[in-house]
Amino acid sequence: MDFDWSVIWQALPELFKGARLTVLIALAGLAGGLVIGFAAGLARAYGNIVLNAIAMIYVEIIRGTPIIVQVMFIYFALPILADVRINPLAAAIMAIIINAGAYIAEIVRGAFLSVHRGLREAGLALGLPFWKVLFYIIGPLAFRRMIPALGNQFIVSLKDTSLFIVIGVGELTRQGQEIMAANFRAVEIWSAVAMFYLIMTGTLTLILRLTEKRMRIL
Repeated sequence: MDFDWSVIWQALPELFKGARLTVLIALAGLAGGLVIGFAAGLARAYGNIVLNAIAMIYVEIIRGTPIIVQVMFIYFALPILADVRINPLAAAIMAIIINAGAYIAEIVRGAFLSVHRGLREAGLALGLPFWKVLFYIIGPLAFRRMIPALGNQFIVSLKDTSLFIVIGVGELTRQGQEIMAANFRAVEIWSAVAMFYLIMTGTLTLILRLTEKRMRIL
């Protein structure tokens, strides 16, 4: 079978539409995931026994179940349990937030605990409140160390958006499936979809490499 480039050209508008939605879901989900991840990670690292236990249970449940199960639970089971209607896009963003937050929590915990304990003790000895020690002394060092791991998580979460095809979200993979179902040109369409993902992940990787170099992360 000949590879027909015109098929890809005709499909580009719909694929771009799907790619924009993919980026939107990933950005919104990761923004929320960072907030939850930092809160849970700091609770795991410095929280009392109750906060530590809550954060640990959350992390273990989410890391122990696939994201596709999580989004199916949010979309199909949560409306029954909470008597609320959740649209597919909201369910997708919530799934990324919850899933990424658990992994980011462990990244944050490891990065903060990797900073030498003496810096914390020195800050406290100077009379600084604990939150200032975390924010001004430990935080900047920990943030540099967590950037490579955070970058990997961002890329994983971006690709995980393809799983939301199961609830009908019109992201890139869903658009590719619908186009392929209409013209039956699987080779061309899925090659184009793969290239879109490679461009998005490659751009993100380049940004992360430049960030690492600028911050001189060793």
